[in-house]
Amino acid sequence: MADPLYLDFNATTPLLPEVVDAMLPFLREHFGNPSSGHVYGQRAKAAVANARAQVAALIGCTPAEVLFTSGGTEANNLALVGLWHARRFRGVVTSVVEHPATSAPVHRLEREGALVVRLPVDGRGVAVLPASVDGPMLASLMHANNETGVLQPVQDLARLVHAAGGLVHTDASQTVGKLVVDVRALEVDALTVCAHKLYAPKGVGALYLRDGVVTTPVLLGASHERGLRPGTENVASIVGLGAACEVARRTLETEAARVTTLRDSLEAALAARVPGLVVNGAGAPRLPNTLSVRFPRASGSDVLANAPGLAASTGSACHDGHETASGVILAMGVPPSEAAGTVRLSLGRSTTPTDVAFAAEHLAEAWRRASALR
Repeated sequence: MADPLYLDFNATTPLLPEVVDAMLPFLREHFGNPSSGHVYGQRAKAAVANARAQVAALIGCTPAEVLFTSGGTEANNLALVGLWHARRFRGVVTSVVEHPATSAPVHRLEREGALVVRLPVDGRGVAVLPASVDGPMLASLMHANNETGVLQPVQDLARLVHAAGGLVHTDASQTVGKLVVDVRALEVDALTVCAHKLYAPKGVGALYLRDGVVTTPVLLGASHERGLRPGTENVASIVGLGAACEVARRTLETEAARVTTLRDSLEAALAARVPGLVVNGAGAPRLPNTLSVRFPRASGSDVLANAPGLAASTGSACHDGHETASGVILAMGVPPSEAAGTVRLSLGRSTTPTDVAFAAEHLAEAWRRASALR
């Protein structure tokens, strides 16, 4: 059987050919340890430095402000746990729709005694900010939600938090490589990059840490990455991340426009075929590649089970055989019975107009079969 059409690019992405080509020499002949003083080590060190500059160029910072990690989760932990223990904050500000890579570290800090303020979201899924922030807080607000694609008011929160003497982190795993991300424009102190969301390998990521911001390591060891992330660098994967950032920087504007057109076409085609279809996050700024929809009178998992030609994800998870509506969709005020009908469709660089037409027809037919069972 042929592989199904892949529309789950928010979950992970394939490696770009340019990324594979950049990595191969460091999987074969250039095997040196970047900390070694001989030529083998220095070649690896130079490759890491080049990748650091490529990441910095994409997000608008200096290379010295980029730290390499094992991925977005570690970068979030280093930002939140590291910053919390490096200085005194009054508490933590976050939202109710964060990825577990943020919410779990926040829960840890809460167990350690931190005051945590969780911002609600409106019906579009946009975080509702307070009029002001009382005292120096550590804030973390995702740049875009991974389920709905809704962009969050990071800059507005940063201004409130900075006015009260605090610091701001954003998890930009879903936006880097899809939208223009500029750390200076966002006015953040820390920002997370996740490689496998932008056509680079799994198991590598980066943390932007603004010059002058002091943090503490969450892992203990040697003095790699300015003493903040010990462990011999994953050179080949770091090189791959750098190459992916370089491709994204060159093609960002044209690719964002192309995939937005495809996303809008898919939305229109589904709406025409499925009466009562609802777009999660409608009316809010969203990622150009992401379409989260609620199918009426059917669960998202049943729709996808009847669409074997399509690989996508739902807004719900199954636990012990029982469907549980996504917390993100519920936080938007959607009743559980309706929230369970969510399907997330995320497009990528390989998605074509033909793919969109196929997906719309395939999903509409799957919905007809699934809803008939209810």
